[in-house]
Amino acid sequence: MTFQVTATVPVAEENEAVIVNDGWFPDVSLTNIRDLTRIDGTITSPRLRELTINAMDTVNSELEAWKQAKVADGHENLAAVPASKLDNISKNVHRYTRAVYCLTKANIIERYRDYDSSNDGNKRADELDPSVGDLQRDARWAINDILGISRTTIELI
Repeated sequence: MTFQVTATVPVAEENEAVIVNDGWFPDVSLTNIRDLTRIDGTITSPRLRELTINAMDTVNSELEAWKQAKVADGHENLAAVPASKLDNISKNVHRYTRAVYCLTKANIIERYRDYDSSNDGNKRADELDPSVGDLQRDARWAINDILGISRTTIELI
C-alpha cells in the first residue's frame, strides 16, 4: 500500500498592489517583495501590505533629513540623486528597496509565533531569531550606504 501526502503552501494573489510612496522615494511592489524575500501565501496580502507600509515609514523617517537636503539641492526624487547605477537603476534605489524588503521580512519572522504557538512553532521561531538580526543589520547597512556613513558603529567604554 502506498500513501502519499502532498503539502501545499498557499499561493499569493497574482499581481498584488503597488504601495504608492511619498512621491520622492520609490513605490514598492508587493509582488516583488514576495518574490525576492520568499514570502508565501500564508502571509495574506493585507498583512504584507501593512508590514511593508510600516517598513517604508521607518526607512523614510530615517532618511528624512537627508531627503530634505537632496530636495534643497534640486533632486526631484531618489533616482535623480547622483549615484552609480546597476542594471540601469540607481544604487540608492536598490539600497532603499533592500532596506524596506529586509525590514518587512524581519517583521514577518518576528511575528512567526502568531501562526503556531505549539512547541514546534516556538522552536522554529527560535531558529529564525538570528535571521531577524541579519535582516535588520542589512536594512541598517542599506540606509547607512544611502547616507554615505560607515556601516560600523564603534563605542568606547
